[in-house]
Amino acid sequence: MKKILMPLGMVTVLALVPFVGVQYAGLDYLFGVLIPYLAAAVFLFGFVFRMADWLRRPVPYNITTTCGQEKSLDWIRPNKIESPSNPFFAAVRVLSEVLLFRSLFRNTRAELRKGPDLVYGSNKWLWLGGLVFHWSLLVIVLRHARFFFVMVPGLAEALDQYDSFFDITLPSFYVTDALALSAATFLFVRRVADAKMRLISLPTDYFPLFLIGGIVVVGVLMRYIAKVDVMAVKDQMLRLMSFSFDPPGEIGALFYVHLFLVCMLLLYFPFSKLVHMGAIFLSPTRAMVNNSREKMHVNPWRQPMKFRTYREYEDEFREKMKKAKLPVEKE
Repeated sequence: MKKILMPLGMVTVLALVPFVGVQYAGLDYLFGVLIPYLAAAVFLFGFVFRMADWLRRPVPYNITTTCGQEKSLDWIRPNKIESPSNPFFAAVRVLSEVLLFRSLFRNTRAELRKGPDLVYGSNKWLWLGGLVFHWSLLVIVLRHARFFFVMVPGLAEALDQYDSFFDITLPSFYVTDALALSAATFLFVRRVADAKMRLISLPTDYFPLFLIGGIVVVGVLMRYIAKVDVMAVKDQMLRLMSFSFDPPGEIGALFYVHLFLVCMLLLYFPFSKLVHMGAIFLSPTRAMVNNSREKMHVNPWRQPMKFRTYREYEDEFREKMKKAKLPVEKE
């Protein structure tokens, strides 16, 4: 229980800090200008550093993970995606992993039943929950692009239109808001309900889930309940995009809670498991080409070895070999 309450308490405190600071201390400039710039800088440099650090590390062997027929003889049909033989198919496999969670779709779970028997079963609910969670967040982020440009991008406008096609509330109800909260709830309940997952889960597994959930909840509150001035929000975002240090206008404390939680996510991102967003593209087991039969991969760490002939060996140890009564070629 401590592993759950501690990150939940941290997110609650993080939400209260900007609310109290803006509402009672007038720290609009701190939470609306300085902290966003700091968070963006840390996220950008931290993310680039992590990617550059991984890129410079040599991969000594071809360690592609495959589960299909490798390209070999002409009359044997290879599996081009599962065992890519060229960079194009390797890129297709990586993109299918990023966009569709392909390996998670085929994932199975194992459970001990009475007997005891080890039973394997489908784990499609986890795949669906993860897919809905990530895609909903992506659509939400792209929808927010309208706040960062003077002219609303066509993609953001189209997503806004299709996302609110139900048109059952005023303002329009966004489907991705409900999907993101539902998926986050499912992922949390899965960790709590499953004894094995509950045992291996750490506070760092719950914290980003609570933090992202808090961001979505505050965003929903701002849109449907405690509404804020959208034009004032866009004006402040445009100032930040133009690197202006002018003080923000009158927006409301709830907006600064939303913005501060986003900033905390950006600060946390490069130092957490969330950095897998970029690491998946650099994973050698996924991104490498399985062409070990066509091309020899040389280990960059291999040091040149000095070889000795038997004659050189005998010259060095001849006396000791004689004392040990071992045969020698040269007396």
